Amino acid sequence: MTSSELQEQLNILAVTLLQEDADKIQKLIEVQMENLATRYCPLYEEVLDTQMYGFSREVDFAVRAGLLHELAGREIVSKLERELAVLYEALNEKAKQ
Repeated sequence: MTSSELQEQLNILAVTLLQEDADKIQKLIEVQMENLATRYCPLYEEVLDTQMYGFSREVDFAVRAGLLHELAGREIVSKLERELAVLYEALNEKAKQ
């Protein structure tokens, strides 16, 4: 196996692992959105914020290690941040009611 083939495999593995972590955070967001009508849990927000911070650090590491292009990393984090913003907006709207 050449070094370029190894690098390509590592890049693919890094993207796969990051996507799995992003999917877990996405699931947390979906669960909170589903439960939006029944209850509000500030602890859940803390968990999501902590997960997002940790995930952004993972992405930063992958970019710095050359396993992921910076643009791809920003896209993954931005997508989750937008979905989290939708959740927070829905929570704010519910609190106003």
